[in-house]
Amino acid sequence: MSIDVGIYGATGYTGLELIRLLAGHPHASIRFATSEASAGQSLRQSWPLAPDLTLVPSADAPLDEVQAVFLCLPHTRSAPLAAQALGRGVRVVDLSADLRLDDPAVYAQWYKVDHPHPELLPRPYGLPELGRDNLIGAECIANPGCYATSVLLATVPLARHDLLIPGAPLIVDAKSGVSGAGRTPKQNILFAEVHGNFSPYNIGRGHRHLAEIEQVLAAEGSQAGPLIFSPHLLPTDRGILSTVYAQVTDAGAARAAFTTAYAGEPLVRVLPDGELATLRHVVNTPAAALSLTPAGDNLLIVVSVIDNLLKGAASQAVQNFNLMWNLPETTGLAAC
Repeated sequence: MSIDVGIYGATGYTGLELIRLLAGHPHASIRFATSEASAGQSLRQSWPLAPDLTLVPSADAPLDEVQAVFLCLPHTRSAPLAAQALGRGVRVVDLSADLRLDDPAVYAQWYKVDHPHPELLPRPYGLPELGRDNLIGAECIANPGCYATSVLLATVPLARHDLLIPGAPLIVDAKSGVSGAGRTPKQNILFAEVHGNFSPYNIGRGHRHLAEIEQVLAAEGSQAGPLIFSPHLLPTDRGILSTVYAQVTDAGAARAAFTTAYAGEPLVRVLPDGELATLRHVVNTPAAALSLTPAGDNLLIVVSVIDNLLKGAASQAVQNFNLMWNLPETTGLAAC
């Protein structure tokens, strides 16, 4: 089977990773790639190792030549294109935030703008290890946020086994490489600003990924108290490390919950006792790694690590694409 695909927003970090993976995918054929700022240029001018694709503006993308599209665009810009593609029978994997939240009112609360196409909601949330059955054959999938992926992998098994103490706060201390801020130049991510520094940002109730984390945990029946989420900027190019402090009813039962949740999963590894998850377990791979450390009878420290551009974005989008077309889930990910 050969599936013709298009990529919107091909010159960002996520778009470039996605192009790399799809170029080596045995069942995907790239028909177009878009960029507004670089339209008319070859993709190789943005990334020397890329295929020699001529970039086109979104308005000129030939939707009638593809069967699926990937949307690597900012919020509010993806939903109109998703609606257009779905209206033409083209399947969609959306890597923006536009389709992740079920309630348009919650979207407006967090993104400070009305949802462009509320009729598109809800859509299946594309974290395969936690909801694969909803993704197989889907026409449209919302790819999760990078922080959300790392945090949910570390917390959903506890929620599913009723191990989170009702009302107790769930504390997440998370750290991301600079590529998580995107490719658009900003002062706070310049080399001279980041090198030798380590800084928090959007702490408290400031980070938008909180909304999707809380949505999924609520759907999984979590009775935990407030989610306290503190993201930080690491002086490195890629990777996310989230340290979760969870108050649990039985720390000894937690390992069994994680082992059960991820048994047989090719891309999630629960590390053995005594081994702590680090960025080097996962950077430049499509995998996640988790370490579990009891800190008393009722406190569990879970460290969850992913590559923010791969499992946190592009390779997870390929996983979702594979499930959408009933292909083996890891097809095309050997390049990672």
